[in-house]
Amino acid sequence: MRWSQAFIPTLREAPADAESASHILLLRAGYVRQLSAGVYSYLLLGQRSLLKIIAIVREEMDRIGQEFYLPALHPAELWQASGRWTGMGDNLFRLKDRFQRDLCLGMTHEENMAAIAAGELRSYKQLPQIWYQIQTKFRDEPRPRGGLLRVRQFIMKDAYSFDLDEAGLDASYQKHHDAYCRIFDRCGLRYLTVEAHSGQMGGSQSQEFMAVSPAGEDWIASCRGCGYAANLEKAESTPPPPAEAEQDAAPEAFATPGQRTIDEVSRFTGLPAAKLIKSLLYMAPAARAGGEAEWQPRLLLVRGDDEVNETKLLTLWPEARPAHPAEIEQYTGAPAGSVGPVKLRHPAVKLYADRALIGRRGLVAGANREGFHLRGLTPGRDFQPEWVEVRQVRGGDACRHCGQPLEVQPAIEIGHIFKLGRKYSQSLNVRVLDEHGKEAVPIMGSYGIGMERILTAAIEQNHDAQGFWLPPAIAPFQAVVSIVNTGEAAMLQAGERIYAELRRLGIDALLDDRNERPGVKFKDADLIGIPWRITVGKKIASGEVELGKRSRPGAETVPADQAAADLARRLHADG
Repeated sequence: MRWSQAFIPTLREAPADAESASHILLLRAGYVRQLSAGVYSYLLLGQRSLLKIIAIVREEMDRIGQEFYLPALHPAELWQASGRWTGMGDNLFRLKDRFQRDLCLGMTHEENMAAIAAGELRSYKQLPQIWYQIQTKFRDEPRPRGGLLRVRQFIMKDAYSFDLDEAGLDASYQKHHDAYCRIFDRCGLRYLTVEAHSGQMGGSQSQEFMAVSPAGEDWIASCRGCGYAANLEKAESTPPPPAEAEQDAAPEAFATPGQRTIDEVSRFTGLPAAKLIKSLLYMAPAARAGGEAEWQPRLLLVRGDDEVNETKLLTLWPEARPAHPAEIEQYTGAPAGSVGPVKLRHPAVKLYADRALIGRRGLVAGANREGFHLRGLTPGRDFQPEWVEVRQVRGGDACRHCGQPLEVQPAIEIGHIFKLGRKYSQSLNVRVLDEHGKEAVPIMGSYGIGMERILTAAIEQNHDAQGFWLPPAIAPFQAVVSIVNTGEAAMLQAGERIYAELRRLGIDALLDDRNERPGVKFKDADLIGIPWRITVGKKIASGEVELGKRSRPGAETVPADQAAADLARRLHADG
């Protein structure tokens, strides 16, 4: 591959609308060009990197499963059967054909795979099955951002397992976990495996593979002491105890005129927010009769310095919503800001408290009278809540497993594995006969990897002010041979010889044979993500060239006739 014949449209300045390092550098290095919001064209370098990532994913997945290729265009009936036609909301691209039949563009393929299984699987002897594909997916993102991080069209490896029972699913799940670790190791990423929330996918368990990066839109809590790690939607911790000892006291009402928020009451009383109870009334559907939801009032209590994690809340109470002002007064007898767990107006209100309040004494909460609060409250003595886990974990909280402080940091999700259960196999009518001749519903798993996210995460983890470098396994080229002056016959001939030798040794190399100034060549080489560079310059007069690794400053002088073999050894040593 000769640079003089390649289309590599580098940019000197950062595009005005790009913010994250990977977005800026993908555009500057000529990997991608934007077609519309969240839709990108992959040019030469971007396509070469993605194809290498795909090859690694395919090789590891072929060790555990079989590759399919399914349609991106789905009939609505499949998604209606699983309930996700409406459940996915506006994220699903919907359209109609000329006959006004409803269709959608697939953002995942659980329904499609289950439909194949329903038509083909008949006996437990055909199980287990692991089917995967590498295919374009579509998601109607309301706010595409971060270049390739959050887009409307993307390439995904999605896999699906079918097993007879939970033990079989455990084995398939572990196979995917191990395969994902091999994939991300080979792609040269620094990542964590974290406990995760299953979201719209459903199921009993899921794990995310996270590449720590300031550009990440997810947040994870991790412990260096024991290795515990979880997405904040799932993470649990023990908050720091109050600074001062807490004393038992009898509940006592006191006036707090005009003091409604936690901050206001904290300033008014001189108490830290951790000594206060935040009382939040929610309405949750408790039962459905005749198609109508019966909304039940539920008072949630959290530490005053804590925030409620919305995902944890909706996992606890699906479809819950904050109570309206009129509902708050109806059920508590007071407006928001004076609500508390003692002497509620309506007996239907159920009490729930976050576990961070266990063991606390002498706290302050609303008195359910406008302009009044109660002090001296002790959970378990003055009110009896059901204990739940809804607080947002914070950096510095203690790990529940070893007591060491947790670190909270942003990360990019690069893979996600789910134990789906029987939601999709049941709704799509997948049935097999078990070993006793009885009908059984297979249990499923779902496993996804985003190709662009691997590329993006690698750039986020390996860049500087001049550009970036990719791990050799996924770089568009492993090395660039830069000829300082192609007008000098000795340099040109030496560069050609080294380039030919690199290719003979199986090293994917780019020859920079452009008639450009040396500074332009060096800046471009630093920019476009190639991890190694051989520079053929004036030292060729003494039979030497320079060999440099992009991730390290400087270069070393090596004999020109050994440069290719030397680089081959180093690439081999790097894995």
